[in-house]
Amino acid sequence: MAGCAGPDGFGGSRDAVETWSRPQGFVATGAGTAQLPLFALARGGDAAVLHVYIEGDGAGWPSRFQPPRDPTPERPIALALAAQDPAPAVAYLGRPCQYLDAAALASCPPRYWTSHRFAPEVVAANMQALDALKARFGAQRLRLFGYSGGGVLALLLGARRDDVVQVVTVAAPIAVAEWTRWHGVSPLAGSLDPATHAGRLPPAVHLVGGRDRIVPGDVVAPFAARSGGRVRHEPEFDHECCWSRDWRRLLEETR
Repeated sequence: MAGCAGPDGFGGSRDAVETWSRPQGFVATGAGTAQLPLFALARGGDAAVLHVYIEGDGAGWPSRFQPPRDPTPERPIALALAAQDPAPAVAYLGRPCQYLDAAALASCPPRYWTSHRFAPEVVAANMQALDALKARFGAQRLRLFGYSGGGVLALLLGARRDDVVQVVTVAAPIAVAEWTRWHGVSPLAGSLDPATHAGRLPPAVHLVGGRDRIVPGDVVAPFAARSGGRVRHEPEFDHECCWSRDWRRLLEETR
């Protein structure tokens, strides 16, 4: 356990994340839509290519049938990855209903961190966020990085844009229906699935942990093969360990 305790155990609230990320050079900014605002952080200046990191689904479920009351991640792994990226322009996007105070969370429907986590309106909110972030940095192109469920969103976004040069997913259930079948749980009825997308997908690298029991490689590999994505296995990694610890190396190897 101690070997997996990386620099990503700093979450749980917006205040905690802002306090941690400020010395890393990040500034909080608004993003998303009026219906689904998103917490975002940005670092750097004008750049031709903007790197955007999309957070995972967030807090763990107390049981397979009981979602968390608050989806804010205790370990915002995507932000830990973003903080180590030396690119001149880097941004981080939380997921719907994450990083809210109690009053705002009470009005955010739980479906957005359960059955509708990849719903069309969630994709639309992220599309608008990417447009705003591009304008902020004067960027022409995007590299999208998504951890866990954030990787699903990264693929859905890349499929709908012509400015994404690459998608990198980390421990991501990129074939959503296959993933729910593998776990024996109900389908995410209100969500989109990259595996059913009929059009083009951007070049992609999918990072898979050999010890990941949440998103096993057997779920990722078939769709990656069909869509032309490259799979990279890290045999000793699980769903959380040790992506942030080794991110500088992994980032270089995705190029």
